[in-house]
Amino acid sequence: MPSESAVVPGKITLKRSLRYWDLVLYGIILIQPTAPMPSFGVIYQNAHGHVVTAILCALVAMLFTSISYGRMSREYPEGGSAFTYVSRELHPAAGYMAGWCMAMDYILNPLICTIWCSKAAENFAPGIPYIAWAIFFAAMFTLLNLNGVETSARINNMMAAALGLVIVLVVIAFVRYLFHLGNQPAAFYTTPFYDPSTFSSHALFQGTSIAVLTYIGFDGISTLSDEAKDPGLSIPRAIVTTCLITGILASIEVYLAQLVWPRGLAFPDIDTAYVHVSGRAGGPILFAIVNGALLLATIGSGMASQLGASRLLLAMGQDGAIPKKFFGQVSRRNRIPSNNVIMIGVICLAGALLMSYERGAELLNYGALLAFMGVNLSSALLGWRQGRVSQWFWILLSLLGFAVCLFIWANLHRQALIVGTAWAVFGIAVWMLHGRRSRVQA
Repeated sequence: MPSESAVVPGKITLKRSLRYWDLVLYGIILIQPTAPMPSFGVIYQNAHGHVVTAILCALVAMLFTSISYGRMSREYPEGGSAFTYVSRELHPAAGYMAGWCMAMDYILNPLICTIWCSKAAENFAPGIPYIAWAIFFAAMFTLLNLNGVETSARINNMMAAALGLVIVLVVIAFVRYLFHLGNQPAAFYTTPFYDPSTFSSHALFQGTSIAVLTYIGFDGISTLSDEAKDPGLSIPRAIVTTCLITGILASIEVYLAQLVWPRGLAFPDIDTAYVHVSGRAGGPILFAIVNGALLLATIGSGMASQLGASRLLLAMGQDGAIPKKFFGQVSRRNRIPSNNVIMIGVICLAGALLMSYERGAELLNYGALLAFMGVNLSSALLGWRQGRVSQWFWILLSLLGFAVCLFIWANLHRQALIVGTAWAVFGIAVWMLHGRRSRVQA
């Protein structure tokens, strides 16, 4: 009887050991169970208080997109990404643009982590100016990554468990606080979903364009196809389930926070608003626990994302898509792409001093939503190529995913659209220049 994975003589292959719920747990850890907390205040401000509705609207787009990711991972089970799927189904040039947008996401992730960590640290030590914290965290991420410090899977699991405990404490404190408020009218409990005095569809969708950040990372499950049992079935199901669980958990977290924080009361700091809501419900102790937990989680995320960004630029440099002499070099001393790590550290520091968390998050979502549109379009084309009429349902879902992501993308702030488009145009110029040089060398 053949084993689950064919063994090629002389070739070491990855062990297929990950089950369905292993993949779901990995996805939740990747996204982080506290995902909506850092961006809560920014979404609240943009959506005019309709954070829950924005989270649920974003969930609709992510569910459509997760279905497309699942279909594409079944077709290309070797472990892929938006770059792989778009290149195979649409065109290598379109795949390059998907990869180029992913590069922007990878670079912006440590940047917004630097901003948030600096704001959270100010809550503990308000006497130290923001600029000093920004320099500290940008330097810390860079120096630790230059020394090859990487977060292990065991530490990630422990962090996820700790964050899960923090969520439990927060929910208990919020429910206890609401219980002591006494009887409230029915409108009090429905206002987080819809407040007629502040509702604006334009504002809601601007908030939704930022709320997408809550789900960023679910696509990472597709990279585990080589290690999953029955990847054709388990990977698609795990991607959709992870998005659904994340959406439900995030909705509960922000719904309770909106009930605790009085309408019309300004947050002391918009970027760390959830921390202040926790302090209102649980006092200084819960304030310190949530602020500290989110600070540690964001430090880990910032370091990992800076390392991931440096690896992506290394791969693009070695492939010749960007200058190989700078980006494609690996340090002889510590065997890491030092040039890339240092460059990203400088970008993080400059961005933390010049950019707000809100604008950084929007720019990150600019690239993510473009990549998601590419995957949805690729999934629709796959259905058309495989069966057309017989695949009409999956084609329709993919096209709906494309349309919803396009709509949310179009509702990003104008400044984010301008800067993001400038990055995309620069990427096209690099692609054309690289192609011209390749033809000359040939």
